Amino acid sequence: MIGTLTIHLHLPACSSLKEKRGRIKPLIARLHREFNVSVAEMDLQDKWQEAVIACAMVGNDAAQLQRSLQSVAKWVEANWPDGQIMDRTMELM
Repeated sequence: MIGTLTIHLHLPACSSLKEKRGRIKPLIARLHREFNVSVAEMDLQDKWQEAVIACAMVGNDAAQLQRSLQSVAKWVEANWPDGQIMDRTMELM
């Protein structure tokens, strides 16, 4: 099974693409390190104050994948002060 989590972020304090990248890159690295998920910025690369990141996990238990990806989403909500979550979507295939 493959589980994906897509998170649409709002970064209100960013005034350039360089500043946005400086805030997104540490988040991506931390999620990869803490949760052992594959993470990438997937959309809105040309917008200063918005980003879409996607996390992916592979496993053989759908319930475990769902719990793990929910943990990632909760961690971002609770521990990432640079922005706000506008939307999140989880899919299991």
